[in-house]
Parts: sequence; C-alpha cells; structure tokens
Amino acid sequence: MISQPSRHCTVELQALPSRIGQVRRIVSAQLRYWHLDPLIDLAALGVTELLTNVHRHAEPDKMCTVEIELYPDRLTVSVYDHDPRLPEVRDADPLATCGRGLSMVASVSESWGVRPNADGGKVVWFTLPAPSPAVALPPYPVYATAPAAYAGTHAPARSAVAG
Repeated sequence: MISQPSRHCTVELQALPSRIGQVRRIVSAQLRYWHLDPLIDLAALGVTELLTNVHRHAEPDKMCTVEIELYPDRLTVSVYDHDPRLPEVRDADPLATCGRGLSMVASVSESWGVRPNADGGKVVWFTLPAPSPAVALPPYPVYATAPAAYAGTHAPARSAVAG
C-alpha cells in the first residue's frame, strides 16, 4: 500500500529481490514528481542497501515499510522492519562481496542512523539535502478531481506492492 500526501510516500512490502527493484522505481518516480531528480540515484542506492539488509538479516519475517518524507531542507528515507537487532557498520574485507551497505549509505547521505521502534523492531534512516530553492508543491495530492488550478500536473507515483 502506498500513501501520498504531497510530501510523504509510504510503501509496505516483503523485502524480496523483485520487490526491492519495484520500490526503487517507486522512490525514483516520487522524487521525479517532487522535481528532485538530482537525488534519485543517491536515494535509490540508499533504499536498495537498506532493503537488502532487511532481506538478508531481518527476522522473524521480511515485512518492512519504506517511508520517504520531503522537508524544506532535506529528504528523509526510512526503512522500518520487525527485527529488534540494530545493524552496525563493519569494516569489510577488500575482497568481500557483502558487508559495505551501511558504509555506502553513510558515505552518500548527509546523515543516517538507526533506532528501536515502538513495535519491537527498528528504523534505519538516512537524509539527503534537498536542492535549493525548495520546489513549491501543491498543498494536497493531485487527483483526477483536482481543481482546475492543478490541471495538467501529474499525480504522484502509485503502485500496489503485494507482500
């Protein structure tokens, strides 16, 4: 399910490889809608790494929620899952094929972190600086029944991602 107030998008999914690609495309489409094209590659990389961690490590299930929020000065991407174990940045062996995800997120983001969630799981998040000047967005989502003032604008990305 995806909800889309004008500055917020949420996707619930099971973190399987095919779903990770779908979410990456949804995040990219939402950032295009918000006219944040310069952030697409960094946000897609970050969300891919966080969802891959859920796929590889989360227990008891792979269910998670991706949330992107646009603030005047930054974009925040958060991934919620049900596993209470907090991830740690590791020094990966130079020849290792995994273990660099959080380091990459840290290197491309303005800030990042992890915190326990009230439901017993955790939230891993990162922020990217929003380009200035901030883009003026419509105050509400644009739907087919929107007032004439919004005629010709595009609705935010929508998709049903089944778990």
